Amino acid sequence: MFKTILIAVMAFATVGVSAQTVDEIVSKNLESMGGKDKLAALKSIIMSGNMTASGTDMAIIISKLHNVGMRMDLDIMGTANYQLFNNKSGWVFFPVMGMTEPKEMEAAQYKGSVNQLDAQGALYNYKEKGTTIELLGNEKVDGADAYKLKITYKNGHSATLFIDTKTHRHVKSISKSVANGQEVEVETTFGDFKQNAEGYWFPYSMTNAQGTISFDKIETNVDIKESIFVN
Repeated sequence: MFKTILIAVMAFATVGVSAQTVDEIVSKNLESMGGKDKLAALKSIIMSGNMTASGTDMAIIISKLHNVGMRMDLDIMGTANYQLFNNKSGWVFFPVMGMTEPKEMEAAQYKGSVNQLDAQGALYNYKEKGTTIELLGNEKVDGADAYKLKITYKNGHSATLFIDTKTHRHVKSISKSVANGQEVEVETTFGDFKQNAEGYWFPYSMTNAQGTISFDKIETNVDIKESIFVN
């Protein structure tokens, strides 16, 4: 009986320490991005730059209105392509791939995308959002130590986020996505962190298996019409 009580107490203590460690990591990450108060005021983002994939350069603009909608526009070989989603549905239109009209996102793809509507980030007020975070230990990311966090959103979708132990910035993520009906794992690394004109810190470089995006301008709290997130 005493052994059972001891095990229960140790388990409780372990949970308490783990939770405290997660909250410390989250707190330091929010500070590294500009601070909790500043993130609370973040309502919109427009990221402009260039994407290089398979030897092809393309202009890219990502527009996000907090908890309303997100849109990615790509100018590829003279064609205007886009992907957008809001709180109800998502749409894809890539004429460069032979599409002649927009197509609604598959349910699984939409489920994996809709969490990105949160402009303030997955870690900000995560408990209030119904998100759970588990610390899985440490791993190396490009030779540097990083905390490995498993994030499970309220809708059941999950992702793994890596936070640098020194800078406390998110340097890599691993998530599931759906492409042509097939679920694929997407690993993205983030770098070239800079502070924009409004005082927010962002990674100006993002790389995954499809290519690298380099942003030359990131604007925050600018006016964005909700109509651009509706097909």
